[in-house]
Amino acid sequence: MSGDDLYPPPGYTPPPEKTTTFPVPDFAAPGQVPPGGPAYPPPGAPAGPPPPGSAPYPAPYPQQQFPGGNGFGPLVAAHKPGVIPLRPLSLGDIYDGAFKTIRRSPGATVGAAVLVSSVSMVIPLLLGGLIVRLADVSVSMTETEDSAAFTGLLNGTQYGGALVQALGLIFVTGIVSLVVAAATLGRRISLGEAWQGTHGKRWRLLGLSLFLSTMVLLMITVYVALWIPVVVVSDSPWPIVAWAVVTIPLFLCALVFVWTRVVYLAVPPLMLEPVGIFRAIGRAWELTGRAFWRTLGIGVLTYLVTQFAASIIVVPVLIVAFIAGYAVSGMLGTFLFLGLMVVAQVLATAFVAPFSAGVTSLQYIDLRMRKEAYDVQLMSEAGITAQ
Repeated sequence: MSGDDLYPPPGYTPPPEKTTTFPVPDFAAPGQVPPGGPAYPPPGAPAGPPPPGSAPYPAPYPQQQFPGGNGFGPLVAAHKPGVIPLRPLSLGDIYDGAFKTIRRSPGATVGAAVLVSSVSMVIPLLLGGLIVRLADVSVSMTETEDSAAFTGLLNGTQYGGALVQALGLIFVTGIVSLVVAAATLGRRISLGEAWQGTHGKRWRLLGLSLFLSTMVLLMITVYVALWIPVVVVSDSPWPIVAWAVVTIPLFLCALVFVWTRVVYLAVPPLMLEPVGIFRAIGRAWELTGRAFWRTLGIGVLTYLVTQFAASIIVVPVLIVAFIAGYAVSGMLGTFLFLGLMVVAQVLATAFVAPFSAGVTSLQYIDLRMRKEAYDVQLMSEAGITAQ
């Protein structure tokens, strides 16, 4: 092999490599304030790094960092004066904020739920015991009579307590909405302060709940009424089956749609905005527009999570209740069983009610930040200004 066969030939100079440069966005020009941070460099300072021996410039992004809107954008800053960063929230932010709110204000969240649940369950139990005592049903009862008395007392306690608890939890939801709004700004409020904050809204809150319940009940009534002519006119089962296959899924979809767009987020705007019952429903409709699936998904996931956690809390107590009910005979065993069931219900409500209400309130705040730049108003209320 000769020298002429060598490659590259002697004296050959390769061309310069081609490089591709990408422009780097200038988040904070000298002397300007970047989003969420002080000026970088500070006003009057020379461009570039600080002189040797001087104190370093403050970091341009001292607050929490999070990715841009599409998940691949630049990092921008988010102020976090309270339990959530003041920016559109992720699912983790919502759940974390709900837990932090409960930890910061346990009296106004768990305390309110326990108080309502205890009163709603204990009063029917005491009334049932008083009725049993006055009727003296424990004297000379046969096994059938004892079973009938037990069943009646159990049903009365469950249904009566459920009704009173449903009414009480309406106010718990309103109270938690106020607690979450305060915790978002880094403030703590007591149960008394939260209850005082519901002044002027209590009857509206009750009216809102009754209106929404009546609306859903009316939908169910109309759908059931539509079955009557189908069943009466049809002389074979196939039209009834076809009607059921077509209308039941449509009716369930309609219920889910109304619950997501109207019912689910109606309480927070009523409590946190100067609006009435119908305007609160309108606000819920406005905020959930173009956010239906996200709102529904978080709501359903929250329900599943809370029910699973409640079952972990309740099942051991129920096992003890059944064992005690069988081990102790007579009405004493009945009341022991019912008393332990009350304890299980109170424990479940103490977790489920404040967490669910907290998630709902944070979803309301998140939707307002996404659609109405509510984070700017929250920063103003928290006293956060550009420096």
